[in-house]
Amino acid sequence: MSELIDALNQLQKEKHIEKEVIMQAIEDSLVAACNRDFGKNAVVKVNMDRETGDISVYVEKTVVEEVEDPATEISLADAKMIRFHYELGDVVNIEVTPKNFGRIAAQHARSVIVQKIKEEERRVVFEHFAHKEKDIVTGVVQRCNGKNISVSLDDKTDAVLTEKEQVKGEVFKPTDRIKLYIVEVKDTNKGPKKSQKFMMEQWKLRVLLVRQVPVQRLQLHPMTLT
Repeated sequence: MSELIDALNQLQKEKHIEKEVIMQAIEDSLVAACNRDFGKNAVVKVNMDRETGDISVYVEKTVVEEVEDPATEISLADAKMIRFHYELGDVVNIEVTPKNFGRIAAQHARSVIVQKIKEEERRVVFEHFAHKEKDIVTGVVQRCNGKNISVSLDDKTDAVLTEKEQVKGEVFKPTDRIKLYIVEVKDTNKGPKKSQKFMMEQWKLRVLLVRQVPVQRLQLHPMTLT
């Protein structure tokens, strides 16, 4: 798993995503996967070595006189076979790392890394437009869908201007550069929203076309990014 550590170091350098954040997310993902195998009562812990990337799985069990729940308890006699100093009430971490677990871990690691990259991209785009709230930006018309206009705000973000957000009498064609007023940028906490070029997650951008219209009036007619 040393290749994974190298990848995380590179990601931290290039994307400024903390390696520890991703490693913790990988551990949490693997715990969720293991819980499906060991049962909901089992207390599963996954440890990822911060230097080598090696991953180990442990089940936490309490030392008891008489075992009633094998998923969470271990007898005193069995505990002493692991380590003699264990007493009643102690907690024992028993390694249960499955065979070929490295392959499973690698799959989860890739999934977590991709998700973290998407989250970071979303955060960067959100912060970029949040700083432009109540400001005028330039967009490029991509296409006209009926009476709606698809406008590219940058290489990752598209917006759609409906007919009512447009200035009457204006006619646009692809590649036209137009001015847009950003009315509001906020976190909606409603899950992913798709645009043509970018997965807009948990936030929405409201803009309005500017054509010789006082800014004071623009705030009355926001639109929602799709």
